[in-house]
Amino acid sequence: MTVYVDASVLLRVAFGQPDALTEWRQVSRGVSSALITIECLRTLDRFRLRVNLSDEEVASRRAALLALIASLEIVEIDSLVLDRAAQPMPTEIGTLDAIHLATALLWRDQVHANLVMATHNRALSLGARAHGFIVVGV
Repeated sequence: MTVYVDASVLLRVAFGQPDALTEWRQVSRGVSSALITIECLRTLDRFRLRVNLSDEEVASRRAALLALIASLEIVEIDSLVLDRAAQPMPTEIGTLDAIHLATALLWRDQVHANLVMATHNRALSLGARAHGFIVVGV
């Protein structure tokens, strides 16, 4: 299964959370925006400060995140993505989610492949469904 992966999915998988994406083992090709690295590492840093993670825990979780990110096909945020993200959307969606959705839409149009949206984010899920994506995770 070819899947667009957002940070909410990757973080739960990397941290081994019980509510992680059940379809994760079915992902044969993962695609995401370059935004995923920033979102995941910022979340890890916030978590480190809030929960007082040890250096060992931070290093382990960071390594897990970076390994998962390295397994994905990363799409750079260029002017095409930003232009598409700025266009009106059929549902209410924030800036970062619009960048993810625009990336997925452009990738799908360029590659002409079926792409499933994997997210635990309700707004992104709704926006993706409005654009004809099958959505898993929400």
